[in-house]
Amino acid sequence: MEKSGRSWDGFIEENATLKDIDTAAVNKFKKLAAKRIPLIQGEKGPQAVLQKLNLTEKGKLRRAALLLFGKDPKKFYISAYIKIGKFANDIDIISTDDIEGNLFDQVEKAMEILRVKYLVSNITYEGIYRKDNMEYPEDALREAIINAVIHRSYMGTHTQLKIAPDGLNLWNNGGLPPSIRIDDLKKRHNSKPRNEFLADVFFKAGMIEAWGRGTIKIVDECKKAGLPEPEFREEFGGFSVFFSKGKSGEKVGEKVGEKVGENGEKAESRLGKKWGESVVKVWRKWGENLSKNECKILEAISANPHITINELSEKIGIGTTAVENNLKKLKMKGAIERVGSDRGGSWRVNG
Repeated sequence: MEKSGRSWDGFIEENATLKDIDTAAVNKFKKLAAKRIPLIQGEKGPQAVLQKLNLTEKGKLRRAALLLFGKDPKKFYISAYIKIGKFANDIDIISTDDIEGNLFDQVEKAMEILRVKYLVSNITYEGIYRKDNMEYPEDALREAIINAVIHRSYMGTHTQLKIAPDGLNLWNNGGLPPSIRIDDLKKRHNSKPRNEFLADVFFKAGMIEAWGRGTIKIVDECKKAGLPEPEFREEFGGFSVFFSKGKSGEKVGEKVGEKVGENGEKAESRLGKKWGESVVKVWRKWGENLSKNECKILEAISANPHITINELSEKIGIGTTAVENNLKKLKMKGAIERVGSDRGGSWRVNG
């Protein structure tokens, strides 16, 4: 491909047509790109937008078009997804999710499920405003995930994000260009994207600021959060970013307080006294991610599996919308599930 003068994502996908393009995804991009491509708002229809982005050639779609705006990119590239897994140790897996869709959706879905299901957040206040801080800097994680989907090789296996007790590792298939070394990533360096069309469209969408600075931003954000510098590695035929808790991991437990506690036994004891054994069983699996309201909902559901949203709202003292949002988070975490219909069914707590 290097000899041809174009990157892998610039080649035509012969079997694809405009029917494979998601119009809603194209329209969403138009809003994102309004600042950097003001005239894009005037383009009517997906085909005109794709042509303006140079994602077509002689009326046919480039591979990048399908990854960026396809209804089902996996139909063409089976490994075009992110697998997220949470591990208790090097062997035992607690939970796993596959993040699919176009690349813009993959970034947003991955960040959302990390926030809701997989990572600890501590709550601080700036004046009267509440701020949720994930245990790893959100901007650094987002940048790392964007880099992974842009720079990976789509001819190999899927992208993998592993959450372990001591850190988080994001691996993508395909190593660095020969002219860039690991040491270069923590200083300003030339950008040589594996997939030039993907990088260009992400830039136009305002999701990357300047090529060659993404890894520097990841390092800076970790430093600002008081965490160790992330480790960049070439391994297993690909590229990894390892975020370490280091000594700062202890601070998360202190800030979260009762949710995490100084150690598991003390936290379980406190939860058992306050919420009951059913909540403790769930905490052993998901405890570091359970909020106070989620614990109250689990306690209420354990006592009455047929309890309604209105009854939960009255019992807990929050609005029905807040109840629905908390139920959604608990379902995403796998802590609860609905058995039967919305009207006649019941809740099951997965301890």
